[in-house]
Amino acid sequence: MIQSIVAVALVLGGLIFFHELGHFLAARTFGMGVATFSLGFGPKLLGFTRGKTRYQLSAIPLGGYVQLVGQDPDDPIPDGFAPHEEFKLRPAWQRMIVVAAGPLFNFFLAWLLFWCLLVAEGRFEMLPVVGQVQADSPAEQAGITAGDTITAINGAPVANWDEMARSIRGGGGKPVALTVRRDGKDLTFTLTPVMRTIKNLFGEKESAPLVGIVASGKTRAVPMGAGSAAGEAVRQTWDVVAVTYTGLLKLIERVVPLDSLGGPIMIAQMVSKQAAEGIGNVVALAALISVNLGVLNLLPIPVLDGGHLLFYTLEIIMRKPVSPRMRALTTRLGLAFLIALMLLATVNDIRRQLSVLNG
Repeated sequence: MIQSIVAVALVLGGLIFFHELGHFLAARTFGMGVATFSLGFGPKLLGFTRGKTRYQLSAIPLGGYVQLVGQDPDDPIPDGFAPHEEFKLRPAWQRMIVVAAGPLFNFFLAWLLFWCLLVAEGRFEMLPVVGQVQADSPAEQAGITAGDTITAINGAPVANWDEMARSIRGGGGKPVALTVRRDGKDLTFTLTPVMRTIKNLFGEKESAPLVGIVASGKTRAVPMGAGSAAGEAVRQTWDVVAVTYTGLLKLIERVVPLDSLGGPIMIAQMVSKQAAEGIGNVVALAALISVNLGVLNLLPIPVLDGGHLLFYTLEIIMRKPVSPRMRALTTRLGLAFLIALMLLATVNDIRRQLSVLNG
């Protein structure tokens, strides 16, 4: 229990800290004043002042903030800060960089975590070993059996299961020659995939050419150097970003049901579960959550970083700031939307818990 609590606190606190650190460093790079750097909201638990900035840990750990000098039009200048340090007086492009730095730091953190994992543990890949052959499938009819290791497709070597599956599906249903290793011997079978309806990651039905084999689940770790791991970490981070954005679109399209949304309770449970599996699992999950945090904050919803970026973009286009009345109205609407979304996610979390308790 203590291990789980510590893991949850470190993951959530670390992600929030890194997000706010992005805002802070970008603001200081441009010489903007930062009055407060807080991890958490609400009453201050402890803190200290360094330079002109107050650093503090607050009671409510669900977030954090960087209070910039002159962030809002009516904000007074705190003691010790000069007028030229005000955020609101800076060009719109500088303000956009400061706002975007938070989500970008979340993407950078995800890359860094993936890179550390790849350097420490290597890249895990599923071996092209057949674990099961489906009845009346092309593979069964051709003579492929469980335990066969697929080494080539149409004469081209395959290194892992994903590579093998892409080769078969890329053929569009044309006959393929599978070379397998069985009892130390290489055997080649020619078979024609059949079109089957399957479900993708988001539950949508789609047709794909299949041969009727199931992976054994065996994996291996491929060692990686620092350079190759850096490139692979970029790819993994980008893949997670793409899947997250696609998931949001599917949620809007109602392909993904709203009851699949999760909130803090689900996140805490996921971190706690991975903590029991080992530090590597926690690091990988932290990278995934960091990407999600970055993506969500870039949504063009007032209150979020993406909403501020939208306002500054309109300011550049119209050559004047968005009216305070419009900003206030849309901010209230955005806040109401986020509160409703959080309530929905929390209700879903509670329902899932009750479902587990009721068996």
